[in-house]
Amino acid sequence: MPFLLRLWLHLHMHRIDPLQDFCVNINAPTQLICKNPNKVVAEDFFFSGLNKAGNTSNAVGSRVTAVNVNQIAGLNTLGISLVRIDYAPYGLNPPHTHPRATEILVVIEGTLYVGFVTSNPANPNLKNKLFTKYLYPGDVFVFPEGLIHFQFNVGKTNAVAFAGLSSQNPGVITIANAVFGSDPPINADVLTKGFQVEKKVIDQLQAQF
Repeated sequence: MPFLLRLWLHLHMHRIDPLQDFCVNINAPTQLICKNPNKVVAEDFFFSGLNKAGNTSNAVGSRVTAVNVNQIAGLNTLGISLVRIDYAPYGLNPPHTHPRATEILVVIEGTLYVGFVTSNPANPNLKNKLFTKYLYPGDVFVFPEGLIHFQFNVGKTNAVAFAGLSSQNPGVITIANAVFGSDPPINADVLTKGFQVEKKVIDQLQAQF
């Protein structure tokens, strides 16, 4: 593994404080290549547009507008990013995980039903625990790093939330898309046994993704 990539992974995984004021990224987000500090400008730390609603005319009725190191090069090595989430009435931000970040969400408009599920318990007789809450404007909720979580707009009007994430590039795994919409598809026999359903159910789900 190249030295710079190993260094980046080490800094990221162990949350070591930066060794300088900033490292404006000039290449791919996974490479620790800093722009000459003498050539850094205010625009390297700037993004405009989170005042605009995202287009929620899709199957789930939500839209996430991300502001991470891909949008702001100056976020490189700083371990933080931001998203705006718009929800149509009864819109859903489907169950998903962020493999590299904890998320803290604040509701601006509307009413959201939110929750997350714990990882598999050590005792096989216990179940994964679900934590849920109804959130109103001004309410804040935390989703721990790596755990499956969701937000659902339970109101008849649009809803808006903002969330901070503890990574410059938190990543996202949408559970249904990953399981039923992978390329190439996961073998249906695997999913049939894994979900304990008939193959026709798996075929129907894979067809939707």
